[in-house]
Amino acid sequence: MQREKSWDLFVRVFHWSVVLGFALNLAVLDDEGAWHERVGYAVLALALLRILWGFAGPAQARFSAFPPSLSAALAHLGDMARGIVRPHRSHNPLGALMVYNLLACMLALGATGWMMTTDMFWGVDWVEELHEFLANWAIFSVVLHVGGVIAESLIEKRNLVRPMVTGYKDATEKTKD
Repeated sequence: MQREKSWDLFVRVFHWSVVLGFALNLAVLDDEGAWHERVGYAVLALALLRILWGFAGPAQARFSAFPPSLSAALAHLGDMARGIVRPHRSHNPLGALMVYNLLACMLALGATGWMMTTDMFWGVDWVEELHEFLANWAIFSVVLHVGGVIAESLIEKRNLVRPMVTGYKDATEKTKD
């Protein structure tokens, strides 16, 4: 079986750093503590760097490699339901939507978290409620993301997590892109 480069080091470090940061803020750190704030700002900085990398990074990391498309995502869902595998060089259409969703969510979480530290928004209920809603949306999205990776791995009969660790995936078929 052939191997091909999939995810560069920056994308892999970004991915697992956001996983760690989000998990720490969700389950370990005190919501009102200084470390929650610091980790939140670190995740925000990572999201901003990922956006820059989406324009300047290698081909698979660029946003142009996985444009958001609801129709393509629905078609991909149909393919998955029928067991049809169409490998993609970068994110598949469902994965692309999830990337944009999670990046937007991390940016909005960072923005609302920052807002809560300002005089203008200190103690303002809607900001805190929005921050909590976004955290819950992120949890829901992560569950969907993990479920999608598991489902796609089973359908494709290959480990989709390994490339996010090693940077290489099995190139069993010609990619659609």
